[in-house]
Amino acid sequence: MSKPTVRRWWDRFLAEGVDGLLYDATRPPGKAPIPGDRVKAAVALAMPPPPEHARHWTVRALAERLGMAVSTMHGILKANGLRPHQVRTFKVSRDPGSGIKARDVIGLYVDPPDHAVVLSVDEKPRIQALGRTQRSLPMKPGHARTRTHDHRRNGTTCLPAALDVATGRVVGRTADRHRSAEFTAFLDHVAGGIEPGRPVHVILDNVSSHKSAEVREWLKERPDWQFHFTPTSASWMNAVEGFFSKLSRQRLKNAVFNSLDECTAAIGGYIEHHNANHARPFRWSRNPEDLVEAWKRGHRKLEEMASNE
Repeated sequence: MSKPTVRRWWDRFLAEGVDGLLYDATRPPGKAPIPGDRVKAAVALAMPPPPEHARHWTVRALAERLGMAVSTMHGILKANGLRPHQVRTFKVSRDPGSGIKARDVIGLYVDPPDHAVVLSVDEKPRIQALGRTQRSLPMKPGHARTRTHDHRRNGTTCLPAALDVATGRVVGRTADRHRSAEFTAFLDHVAGGIEPGRPVHVILDNVSSHKSAEVREWLKERPDWQFHFTPTSASWMNAVEGFFSKLSRQRLKNAVFNSLDECTAAIGGYIEHHNANHARPFRWSRNPEDLVEAWKRGHRKLEEMASNE
């Protein structure tokens, strides 16, 4: 504090003792606090959806309904941790073997078998090569980069990719379609870079192209390969999904591709850049028992809500 402030408090203490420090004599009283019943009414109104034709309450609509200032309503919502405009997504796995599969997959991340290769494999489908109907204008001081609002579709591609959990390196190549034939062809491509006879554990999600008869026949011919499936509705447990997310954010989002070849070349260049500069061993940190217990809580909550309807 400044010296004058300390001096004023010291003088009040000398004049009135401790009682003189229990209030701020140099400040006007200001506004009275909002009554508790009005705060409760605001919270109770903001919790359920609005009765009007709207998706969620806005601060202004709540303030008008209760006859409050917008700033007052904003303070009430903030103090009670309420954000009517935000929606968080979730998905509880309904797989009866979700606990066993989760422990199996996480065990490969945390304690992989000796001398084995652990691969996280999946496909990123429907990657669009979007061009623009006119040339974009570059960024300059005081003016953001601009482009036309409409786009031109130049085709789509699919990216099957395999992430080596031990090194973080990615093997991927684009394909025209997302079928079992393309998937087994990609597995042949990956197998070409692994020494024969070395055990390979592949983590996959439950899409049909990973479980078809063609894939099972391919697996029978390679006894050193073993598939491990993530629980249903839990494909986020697959480590390669993190790479796909970075690819989308850093290279594909808002990019302009005037041809499908430009798009595939950009994807290949990003994979090379990742392997050369950002490949790191994958680390799993969440306890599988905590994950299974969270699923159980989700099931209980959904059952409770269904019984109350």
